[in-house]
Amino acid sequence: MVNEIIAVVLGYLLGSIPTAYIATRVAMGKDVRQLGGGNVGGLNVYREVGVKAAMVVGIVDVGKGAAAVAIALWLLKVEVPFVLLAGFASVVGHNWMVFLKFSGGKGMGATFGALAVLLPAYGYWQGLVILFGIILVPFIITRNVALSMGIGLVSLPFIVWLGMQTGPSVPSVFPFVIWSVAVGVIIAIKFIPTAREAWVRNKTKKGFIFDDGREDKRH
Repeated sequence: MVNEIIAVVLGYLLGSIPTAYIATRVAMGKDVRQLGGGNVGGLNVYREVGVKAAMVVGIVDVGKGAAAVAIALWLLKVEVPFVLLAGFASVVGHNWMVFLKFSGGKGMGATFGALAVLLPAYGYWQGLVILFGIILVPFIITRNVALSMGIGLVSLPFIVWLGMQTGPSVPSVFPFVIWSVAVGVIIAIKFIPTAREAWVRNKTKKGFIFDDGREDKRH
């Protein structure tokens, strides 16, 4: 069980790397938790710091989830449930960072990073294309990143259930479906307060759904 424990703990620690906090400190000398909505993630950095810093944050945050799964799968060579737990732990770590007294982001980057390794590794790379398409269509229409990714996460369990390929190393699709639902739940927990604030702030449902970022974007 040593490798299994290492995989999960390392996943959490990787997720806890406060990329948005570090990028904001380097770029502006400020605490990202005191800017905008206080989210320690790429979208808040984009709106409050700028595009370049947000790109760095996004790439690293995706890399955290991808690295957690890749290390568990190929370096530590643990079984499927612990590979999934390592990816899940990276999302938990991102949302509740031990290095920032358990404040954090919303887990989107770490989730998509984990999926970028999980789905191809277990024979369903097409799921990434489908997921990307489901996210892209509402984004083109609404320009609302959070809403579009939320739709993608709601769709994820169905994408996995309908298309996941099983093989000798994947005894059942159920752990992947459970993982998809669990990740969606912990991301929803972090999104609900933000969604409530946005609902109150916008006078119409159209304003809540369609977001061009002009109100919040500073750079």
